[in-house]
Amino acid sequence: MMTAIIGAVLLMVVVVMSIALILGAPLGAFTLGGRFKVFPPKLRLVLATQMLMQLFFAAILLQLGGHMAPWFSHQVTKVIGIVLAAYLTLNSFANLASKSKQEKYVMTPLSVVTAICYWINALAF
Repeated sequence: MMTAIIGAVLLMVVVVMSIALILGAPLGAFTLGGRFKVFPPKLRLVLATQMLMQLFFAAILLQLGGHMAPWFSHQVTKVIGIVLAAYLTLNSFANLASKSKQEKYVMTPLSVVTAICYWINALAF
């Protein structure tokens, strides 16, 4: 499904942003409520973990869309997809509630579209 590719590309945008933040780019307004313009070195481990999760999310979405061979059984992949769709839906609400305008107006739509792509693919899998 094309929605799997769209969602995976959006997740990769977040991965690229995470890499930039880990390297010290002043993009902190787009994440964690905009508390940090530049992330402190100790918190960059959180970003690295988040980045690995986003890569996993993209891979699962591509599997749900039939663009990659599933790593798990059909049923387990479907359950993971539904759980991640729910997580991204909740994440969309968290972004919407952010005090940071950049997170609210850039990351919320990105998260909503990604969640929709996940729901479409997980339910159709």
